[in-house]
Amino acid sequence: MQQQELLYEGKSKLIFKSDKEDRIIIQFKDDATAFYNIKRARIENKGKMNCDISSMLLGYLNENGVSTHFVEKIDENKQLCRVVEHIPIEVIVRNVIAGSMAKRLGIEEGVVPENTIFDICLRGEELGDPLVNDHHAVALGIATYEELAKIYEISAKVNLLLSELFTKAGITLVDFKIEFGRTESGELILADELTPDTCRLWDMATGERMDKDRFRRDLGRVRETYEEVACRIHNALNK
Repeated sequence: MQQQELLYEGKSKLIFKSDKEDRIIIQFKDDATAFYNIKRARIENKGKMNCDISSMLLGYLNENGVSTHFVEKIDENKQLCRVVEHIPIEVIVRNVIAGSMAKRLGIEEGVVPENTIFDICLRGEELGDPLVNDHHAVALGIATYEELAKIYEISAKVNLLLSELFTKAGITLVDFKIEFGRTESGELILADELTPDTCRLWDMATGERMDKDRFRRDLGRVRETYEEVACRIHNALNK
């Protein structure tokens, strides 16, 4: 598989064209950003760790009936992925109230709701990734009601599978955000990374944060914590 021209550079990844029309190469960067790029840093081996974590989690989902864009890990910080038409909404799945939801609604972090909460946001930093509802998404031509129902169905299955795996790893899956895409045939698939950058993870025994909040909140030990997450996931998958 040959890497060709750069198609896109984001905050945490580079996306390259490959020599196959239906495949792209995603390279994870060592950059860490928060608060819409206001806070920035480079963390040694972060790209390598996130590539490893996301490859394990997406591979696990593929093996358990959730189709994703992930094909294979091809280098320590690169994945081979399927080409999709991205849907410009982000789905946030919340098992525990934390982060922006706690702040927005004035609820203490750590409250466990009786239901799983699904939010959708319109992708666009210039707008601040605003919360929208299904009717907004349909009105904007982003997705149909049928597609949104399927997105929620897949998101719920992802939540169930990941929660079970993280429990084996001694980690609470507090919340996570994912994006979706359409394949050439019109199939809806998960088309995003799954890493401590996009998942909020708390140690089940201590409540210690094991995710990007360590960077956001200046808690330190970011690299070491990401390494711990990778090790625990690897062990959980091989139990």
